[in-house]
Amino acid sequence: MTNDLKKRDIVLVVDDSPETLRMLTDALDGAGMTVMVALDGAAAMRIVEQITPDIVLLDAIMPGLDGFETCRRLKRNPAVSDVPVIFMTGLAESEHIVRGLEAGGVDYVTKPIVIVEMLARIRVHLGNARLSQSARAALDVSGRFLLAVDRVGKVLWATPQAQKLLAADGASAEGFRLDLPKPWLDWLEQVHSGLAQPKTPMKASLLRNDELRLQYMGKLGPNEFLLRLARDTSGESPKEFTTEFGLTSRESEVLAWLSKGKTNRDIAQILGLSPRTVDKHLEQIYAKLGVENRTAAAAIATSASRRDS
Repeated sequence: MTNDLKKRDIVLVVDDSPETLRMLTDALDGAGMTVMVALDGAAAMRIVEQITPDIVLLDAIMPGLDGFETCRRLKRNPAVSDVPVIFMTGLAESEHIVRGLEAGGVDYVTKPIVIVEMLARIRVHLGNARLSQSARAALDVSGRFLLAVDRVGKVLWATPQAQKLLAADGASAEGFRLDLPKPWLDWLEQVHSGLAQPKTPMKASLLRNDELRLQYMGKLGPNEFLLRLARDTSGESPKEFTTEFGLTSRESEVLAWLSKGKTNRDIAQILGLSPRTVDKHLEQIYAKLGVENRTAAAAIATSASRRDS
């Protein structure tokens, strides 16, 4: 019963050739996939507004909206931007292959199509897409302020928390696509050339009214780099919290925001932490202060701040 209920992969085939559509539909259906067909790029765009395919097979040369422009439009649509696109083309010239990859395609096959090869490529790219989606989903639910950029600083994706942090200050002008400021690009280049320490946070005035802290977390792919984003809170925590109460610098920051009436969720967003991490810090703060709740901790923090001011 489990096998019967297993989700079938959805393949969108875009081609103006009835013979090609018929051949691919039979082969993909026989391989246990659900097939949707479109005769041109415009029809493909209408389909993806209703249903999200798992992969797209796209003819490069079609009348009207050709495959290259169709792919570019698909990649601009957040709902399907991560869906892999395999180009199908009778053009083996390098310039057309490059055009397809630059438009956002992950692969290409030349016509006449060899079904066994096509199915193998589809399985590889479906597997890669699932791994990427699983990793991204794990990051999305982790409560982290993470984003990935390419070599020129264009944001490729971001966790919901990072999107909110940027959007709250008006940083996103078109969906969530953002070019990083030059100081950040220079810093990223220095990281990769070995002239800067990867784990050293980079400060830069990205927004009108705010400072953000950016930290390099690692390389995800040939042109995908993971960064961590947080508000710059340097100087927000009184030094006496560390010296008098024996708190770590991070615990001091949490206590400082707690004393200002911020909720755990607020503190998590401000400091770029997950709510669970904030909870853990509060447990340590309560133990070090000898209190049992946030009200008592806030009272001690407020009293200490007034005494030293």
